[in-house]
Amino acid sequence: MQIVLAEHFRDTDLGREAEAVLRPCVQCGYCTPVCPTYRLVEDEWDGPRGRIHLIKQLLEGIEPSANLQLHLDRCLTCRSCETTCPEGVRYGRLLDIGRELVKESPPRPLRERLARRALRAVLPYRYRFTALLRIGQTMRRFLPETLRSKIPDRRPAGAWPDRAHARSMLVWQGCVQPALAPDINAATARVLDRFEIRLIPAKAGCCGALSHHMTATDEALAFMRRNIDACWPQIEAGAEAIVMTASGCGAHVRDYGYLLRDDPQYRDKAKRFSELTKDIAEVVTQEWKDGVLPAPTGAPRRIAFQSPCSLQHGQKLNGVVEKLLKRAGFRLAPVSYPFLCCGSAGSYSILQPALAESLREKKLETLMGTRPSMIATANIGCLMHLAEASPVPVRHWIELLDETLPAGDTP
Repeated sequence: MQIVLAEHFRDTDLGREAEAVLRPCVQCGYCTPVCPTYRLVEDEWDGPRGRIHLIKQLLEGIEPSANLQLHLDRCLTCRSCETTCPEGVRYGRLLDIGRELVKESPPRPLRERLARRALRAVLPYRYRFTALLRIGQTMRRFLPETLRSKIPDRRPAGAWPDRAHARSMLVWQGCVQPALAPDINAATARVLDRFEIRLIPAKAGCCGALSHHMTATDEALAFMRRNIDACWPQIEAGAEAIVMTASGCGAHVRDYGYLLRDDPQYRDKAKRFSELTKDIAEVVTQEWKDGVLPAPTGAPRRIAFQSPCSLQHGQKLNGVVEKLLKRAGFRLAPVSYPFLCCGSAGSYSILQPALAESLREKKLETLMGTRPSMIATANIGCLMHLAEASPVPVRHWIELLDETLPAGDTP
């Protein structure tokens, strides 16, 4: 794609980067049918090709043909278009640039600004979020039904193994998962304990994805630097990997090296940090070799696996979890249109509730099409969003693996 940058973008880092991202795009339209929002509203401006055209107009100094901020807000950042694009266009990065350029033009209505600021003031901070969640759970029976359904039940945390092993890895704690589903990481620790790996909670907080996607760039970078500083002593002490059980966090942390590439103090550490980041599916695949563990126990169960966008499009790990679940004896129900987003997408389900609920309804239709007894997923946001409306339980796949693999001493 040919682009002539407007003078005020020509000598800027964002302008040059946007031009490099846009250049391979041939506007072929292969991305359009796999875009969840386009399929939902059938508006070209709410598909990747339309959004790319609007961003190009902005960069060329032309008034965009439609409300650019609105259509960028409606994008889920699912990156399904990237998986499909034959030219390898990095649409996700172009979206970040477009959002950065229009974040104050025009200024958002006061109500939107307050809502976005409130999310950034609560969700990334584990103890603030946990305190508010516990208050909501305690008071839930006194709330209207519309609010009551938004507050999930409290989930118990299982035992965390404390056996000493020669090998160790860190597990990302994040911001909301410890309060919403504490057994996910505990189950991960129990699974890795079977492989003689000690799992240690990482001394880190929010990965910074929420701030990053809401164009609070300096805040996002501060989270990243803080996390690197917090985890670095544990890395130097010999931790082999930073294990991710929330694929959304994993996709973002894998980008630390790129996002901090211009920071001379952190770029080398950030690159190493990203290299150490592994989704739990990658770790289990690597460690679960033939003969390492006895065969799984229990009767096979029929489940539907919802592969989060951040896992299949962001981290390019499509099919990895499915193979592990089949090996563990589960029968996987076929799912139509598995590439489509469930509508969670971080803060999207809060800021774009109508679209998010419509996407969830369509996703549940495909997941429940062959009547599974349970839905498994790999990301806390997808889990909570689907569980709110699902007719069957929704759980993290590592919890199911933990319950299926034999307990006891590691061979």
